[in-house]
Amino acid sequence: MRPMIGDLTGRVAIVTGAGQGIGEGIARCFAKAGAAVVIATRSSDNGQAVADSINAGGGRALLIQTDVGIHAEVDAMVAQTAEAFGRIDIMVHNAAVYPIHTIEELDDSDLERTFAVNLKAAFWLTQAVLPQLRRRGGGRLLFTSSVTGPRVAMPGTAHYAATKGGLNGFIRTAALEYARENITVNGVEPGYILTPAMQALGDEAEIAAMAGSIPLGKLGAPADIANTMLFLASDEAGYITGQTIVVDGGSTLPESPVVLQSFYAGE
Repeated sequence: MRPMIGDLTGRVAIVTGAGQGIGEGIARCFAKAGAAVVIATRSSDNGQAVADSINAGGGRALLIQTDVGIHAEVDAMVAQTAEAFGRIDIMVHNAAVYPIHTIEELDDSDLERTFAVNLKAAFWLTQAVLPQLRRRGGGRLLFTSSVTGPRVAMPGTAHYAATKGGLNGFIRTAALEYARENITVNGVEPGYILTPAMQALGDEAEIAAMAGSIPLGKLGAPADIANTMLFLASDEAGYITGQTIVVDGGSTLPESPVVLQSFYAGE
């Protein structure tokens, strides 16, 4: 019988920000594919609920309450993962923050917090897991980037956009540094994904309008990002490194959403 594409049986994955939204979707997807998953999140209640649900469904999951915006906590979480499972094969840095402020309104605390969680943690996590990946003869470093920053812009998110643009630069450089060690480094750039964080971008009517401007006519789901991450984590993606995959329903394709809406209206 041909093995399933994306089989992660026997592997151990860390997923940051896995207490809800995209991170929860990735954790559930990886567990279903056979991986033991560490739910690394600040929210112990949400994280424990996800871990309990995965374990109840026959998977393996462990909550490690962690603030990835603090270097020492990242190191401690990775050490605890290695102690609990004896190995680490996959690291997914998905956690992110984006307080909505214009550049003029942005204070140093929000700026520092955004850079620490979104970008600095990518360095800290990579440094911490490298010895474990080398011990296994390779592995996967995966990152949730965004179309915001690398491809498009939105008022009030310059700090967030800067971290995601920086993250894409990190992905490409890290891919070169670790390619000869069979460690691949890739990312996913989500567009509008229906998660609790979407509430920060508008009310129900505004979110519906966003969905209407997407060529596929709907917001994405966490599973859309999780399935892409699963592919990048799998053996089938072993010859891919230094890349990011856009998963946005086509939202970054049109030159103008006004023209696009006019085109669809004429169908």
